[in-house]
Amino acid sequence: MLVPVEWLKDYTDVKVSVDEFCDRMIMSGSNLETVEYFGENTEKVVVGRIAKIEKHPDADKLVICQVEVGQENPVQIVTGAPNVFEGAVVPVALDGSTIPGPIHGQPKQAEGVKIKKGKLRGVESFGMLCSASELGLEDKVIPVAHKEGIWILGEGYTIGQEFTEALGMKIAVVDFEITPNRPDCLSMIGMAREAAATFKEELRYPDIICVNEQGNAADYIQVEVKQPELCKRYAARIITDVKIEQSPWWLQKRLIAAGMRPINNIVDITNFVMLEYGQPLHAFDIRNVEDNKIVVDTAEDGEVFTTLDGTERKLTKDMLLIKDGKKSVAIAGVMGGLNSEIQPDTVTILIEAANFNGDSIRTTSKKLSLRTEASARFEKGIDPNLCQAAADRVCRLVEILGAGTVCKGSVDVYPAPVQAKTLDVRVDRINQVLGIQLSREEMVHILEGLEMKVAGAGNILTVTPPTVRQDLEIEEDYVEEIARMYGYDKLPVTLPKNNTEACKSKERTLKDLARDTMCGLGANEIQTYSFCSPKSVDNVRIDEDSWERSFVRLLNPLGEETSVMRTILTPNMLEVLGTNYRRNIENVRAFELGNTFMANEVDPHQLPEESDSMCIGVYGKEESFYTLKGMVVELLNVLGITDVNFTSESEYGVYHPGRCARIQLEDMELGIMGEVHPDVTEKYGIATRCYVCELFFDNVLTKSDREVVYEPLPKYPSTSRDIALLVDEKVAVGQIQNIIRSNGGKILEKVELFDVYRGKQVAEGKKSAAFNLTYRSEEGTLTEEQVAKVHHKVLEALKDQLDAVLREM
Repeated sequence: MLVPVEWLKDYTDVKVSVDEFCDRMIMSGSNLETVEYFGENTEKVVVGRIAKIEKHPDADKLVICQVEVGQENPVQIVTGAPNVFEGAVVPVALDGSTIPGPIHGQPKQAEGVKIKKGKLRGVESFGMLCSASELGLEDKVIPVAHKEGIWILGEGYTIGQEFTEALGMKIAVVDFEITPNRPDCLSMIGMAREAAATFKEELRYPDIICVNEQGNAADYIQVEVKQPELCKRYAARIITDVKIEQSPWWLQKRLIAAGMRPINNIVDITNFVMLEYGQPLHAFDIRNVEDNKIVVDTAEDGEVFTTLDGTERKLTKDMLLIKDGKKSVAIAGVMGGLNSEIQPDTVTILIEAANFNGDSIRTTSKKLSLRTEASARFEKGIDPNLCQAAADRVCRLVEILGAGTVCKGSVDVYPAPVQAKTLDVRVDRINQVLGIQLSREEMVHILEGLEMKVAGAGNILTVTPPTVRQDLEIEEDYVEEIARMYGYDKLPVTLPKNNTEACKSKERTLKDLARDTMCGLGANEIQTYSFCSPKSVDNVRIDEDSWERSFVRLLNPLGEETSVMRTILTPNMLEVLGTNYRRNIENVRAFELGNTFMANEVDPHQLPEESDSMCIGVYGKEESFYTLKGMVVELLNVLGITDVNFTSESEYGVYHPGRCARIQLEDMELGIMGEVHPDVTEKYGIATRCYVCELFFDNVLTKSDREVVYEPLPKYPSTSRDIALLVDEKVAVGQIQNIIRSNGGKILEKVELFDVYRGKQVAEGKKSAAFNLTYRSEEGTLTEEQVAKVHHKVLEALKDQLDAVLREM
């Protein structure tokens, strides 16, 4: 919100410097972005009058002007501006002057642009006539009448007077960041209310009383609101005998400083009052309002409407429109229609001051990709009680400027007036929270300074805020009001009385350990958005009925690409891998430890389930299924999880059939890993083999056991046996290991796979798996007979259950 300090002084006294004003406003809770000054880098620029114009002897597009600048003799200036004429009052940059620029294609410079005398096609020029942009105005705020050519001023200026002084352009403009909970501050009066309370000054409201009303508004217009849930209030006033012309400079100057372009007196007045009250307004040419009727209703599905910017827009049935008796004339709260705009010959106008539902306006604005000053205000929420005062203010300004005749009364449809919410606030509670000792009288003074009514007695303050303060709903809100107006800088700084030990939780410790381990394994940590597209699971070939499609959907998403919360991390990981591959990164190891979300399908009113997951992704010349498996095994070992089973999986669409494994420990699944299916890698633009693992990290944390139990070194020696088994190709190595362990008894200490062979010496459809079995007893040295007995039992079990044949080593 751009706040010109000069304009702010219309509503309250600001008796301090701009710097002190900004400092005090910050300490009272107003967030400040920047402070800019109009008229900076402008020296020796004066008001001049063109006394005589002659053609340039050697250039058709140049003229020679003799310009009166308050000196004894006129100054000769050569210009190519097409809009100059004898008698025109213009800004003149004299020889040796400085202007903000830009000029002649040169960019605007921090120190300004120096103007020196020179020759144009052989004729001397002792300065230059300036346009609005050359004097520092941005293109978006230059008045329509002065957008092209030299800035032509009106009469009433002293020739030779310093330009910024003559036009009152030395203005400080403070840019405040208005938080969403304070829409009342999106107005000059709102910011003046804050300033008045901060500096303990009086707040002055604008003049809204018309003194020369004629006729009756009800004779010109009727209003019907068919969608009261979308339009709380609609007030209409009528102005006749309208004269469309330029606004006076004082009004244009305020609009320019506040970042808006002056257009004509009627449009400028509605924009001025919108900035003043925070209430958007719109003016219709009543000639184009058929049947003298305004109807507030939703659009027809597929209806095409042309807005003021000349663009045809296709509407949907949930968009609110302003209609007359036969057609649509405006998109409510967003932009008016081309078929009812103010024309130079407009005689009678309707002034609309309405209150529209913020959610409806936000949805409409987003769907149409059309955001305006009006829609931005409606989206944040506006007090319906502002409508009548804002409409009256427009009428009073029309009367002051002599721009028309105001009709008596208004047509005001307001079926359910909004009342202020009264709340009891405890004095001792405020002092307890803030750690101060303010008296009841001091608190009352602060709250009344913010235009709140205070009643009650003793420890209870019964507070009724103005209806513009929609953010005040609970006692803590009033605690904040007292704190910021008392001064955050005055609040005492104390340490907690209780001693607390700063330590990490077990969950946080294990997560940090997992991150450190992955980095130690050569992987880079990544972070991706929790919001994703519902199509992300389509890209990784997830089944239609899979739990991965139980999305938590956002009510107001920024777009389709971020409309749901992710259920798995794999799609995000593949996007990152694809981006790196397209940028010619040859080898990538990456991991992400983040949240996933799943909707409650049984009861949608319950909160969704939030879980932690870890995704690991690799590709590169040296990477394979087994390098990824090695990383996973090492990570789990560090977290205190051993003896996990990798079970073959061929039905999960993300991965290549036969090159995928589920990671299980006892009865719990810890994750899934494998080579990504070629159809999936193609969608992500990865033209090489890619391997991904997704761990359900909550399950990993549940099974994690890092407690170290120390055992004495074994007293008795071990003995080992190597076996090579011929089994069917489809038999998993993990299955063989489980059978060996279950039959090895107490003396089987360790089973290790050291070779898998397929080749000429092995029949087709078979493979050879070689294991080393280590036997040891804690009771004594094992004899050959003891080992042979157990070993024979293992081999028999393998033969019976897997038809495994012992192959000669």
